[in-house]
Amino acid sequence: MTTTIRRLHVGARMSEAVIHNGVVYLAGQVAEDPSADVGAQTGQVLAAIDRLLAEAGSDRTRILQAQVFLADIGDFAAMNAVWDAWVPAGHTPARATVEARLAAPQYRVEIKIVAAQA
Repeated sequence: MTTTIRRLHVGARMSEAVIHNGVVYLAGQVAEDPSADVGAQTGQVLAAIDRLLAEAGSDRTRILQAQVFLADIGDFAAMNAVWDAWVPAGHTPARATVEARLAAPQYRVEIKIVAAQA
């Protein structure tokens, strides 16, 4: 049996989203303006996640898992302040947050999501 795999915003190295068997896998999202502080970067990342999930036929209430990467774990509280205002009550996903060296030093946060389609 062949199953369909749908890819969104396909690039030479990665796709921004891959959809398979009703599950949406997002690539790690980073801020459009990496000069912003971690709170603003987190808001930009979450807005990008909203856009990609909508395009894939899902939304933030359908998120199954989130992986948050912070350049400095000292930014945990500032990132969480934005995250907590964004994630719908009763729909919090399984989540891990770790400190990691990101692709470029100006990035403060990167978030990777797995969600169910609506």
